[in-house]
Amino acid sequence: MNNFSRRTLISGLGVGIVGSGLLPGIAAAENAAAPAKGVTPLAQIQIGRFTVTALTDGYADMPYTYFPGRTAEQVEQAAKAQFTARPSGVRFVFNQYLIEDGQRRILIDTGPAGSIGQTGALPKALAAFGISRDQIDAVIVTHMHQDHMGGLIAGGKKNFPKAELYVDRRDVVHWTDPAKQAGAPDYLQPSFKMANEVVRLYPKLQKIDGEREIVRGISIVDLTGHTPGHIGVRIADAGQSLIMVSDMVFPVIHPSATDVGFLFEQDRPAAQAMRDKFFARAASEGALIAATHMPFPGLGRIVSDRGQLRWQVADWALQT
Repeated sequence: MNNFSRRTLISGLGVGIVGSGLLPGIAAAENAAAPAKGVTPLAQIQIGRFTVTALTDGYADMPYTYFPGRTAEQVEQAAKAQFTARPSGVRFVFNQYLIEDGQRRILIDTGPAGSIGQTGALPKALAAFGISRDQIDAVIVTHMHQDHMGGLIAGGKKNFPKAELYVDRRDVVHWTDPAKQAGAPDYLQPSFKMANEVVRLYPKLQKIDGEREIVRGISIVDLTGHTPGHIGVRIADAGQSLIMVSDMVFPVIHPSATDVGFLFEQDRPAAQAMRDKFFARAASEGALIAATHMPFPGLGRIVSDRGQLRWQVADWALQT
């Protein structure tokens, strides 16, 4: 059994708000809200020799119109049925995961860093845990959407100066292609601009080609579809495992409906095909999953319940 523990650190959470590069339809009023002091959540689980810490950069509410495959009314009704409906849409949390083995610290994704919604909390979350960004040895970017790489280059700086950076080659090629940027809708422009900044500020970034092991027990899983180089990260040791699946699973709509996508997907048929494949396998294996946008800490399993797939929150608190 995985060893679970729960910690909550109290700190002043100054949430950075940036008025430019916002997702279409996200109300400016949301970003005008005054940042509130509160709780910096932190959850830890043990996977063999690895300690995995769930942190968060904040949240944003995605309009009900952002989910192709269902009408806005259908998505809102589903949210109401789950008691999670908000006037501004479906709440997406931006979870990041820190992996430690006593020798290295590896961070999975860095959040939008104030470019979307109520975000920008990751540096303070790390600091509350006693870690600065220059103590991170490696960062794995699951894909080059702004909400997964913004923290790398927030403020025009190389914010993880000592970290090796890993990104799938297909995503690097796609998001730095001037022709693709010229033909992309406005809501994807921040991702193209950030991708070019990442490449400029991290010239030694390692472009991943296919599934591979980063270090012993930490390996890349191909989950292409959401973007051309969308990847997951498997953490495995001593017969235990956790797979961080990034944007494979979204709240309210998944995993029950694989045909419902998200506005930002580059290849919707490929994304659906990957969900069909992955959800069924995860349910059959009982895989422990970490998902970027599910309610904090984003830990759960996909289970089959009388023929329907549903998200089962993992018992991560107060376990021995």
